[in-house]
Amino acid sequence: MSAVQTELKVALYTMCLVVDRDRVLLLNRPAAKGFPGWIAPGGKVDFPESLTEGAAREVLEETGLTVRNLVYKGLDEFVDPKQNFRYMVFNYVAEEFEGELLENPPEGELRWVSIQEASTYPMQDWFKRRLSFFFDEGTFEVYAVYDQETNTTLKETVKRT
Repeated sequence: MSAVQTELKVALYTMCLVVDRDRVLLLNRPAAKGFPGWIAPGGKVDFPESLTEGAAREVLEETGLTVRNLVYKGLDEFVDPKQNFRYMVFNYVAEEFEGELLENPPEGELRWVSIQEASTYPMQDWFKRRLSFFFDEGTFEVYAVYDQETNTTLKETVKRT
């Protein structure tokens, strides 16, 4: 065993899909902000807040809505063994909310979209593949081994409970 160990880097994020009956709230992130295209609100969890506190804060900051009673839906986990890096996104759904949408949202245009039409909007492939998971019974876990240098997914598994 080597005497030198590389420190594990972990990044914790949340995503919260806000649902209003038969529609969802999406935001259109510009390329300059990263992850361009239509996506659910979310972002980094600030220490020492809880995961649900982080998800609710991100929704408020990005949309102006205050969400309650978040329901945990699953985990997206990406690991890069070369970088000793683990990126975890905890996913939630919120059907209870109050407030008004921001007129000038900081992360991009906000739009209520029919659930049936949402996947036809331009969005990141990874989000499009997972979008239906938010509406299925149970939870999901997506685990991917990723090479950041080559921008390549080396392995991906999806588990449903």
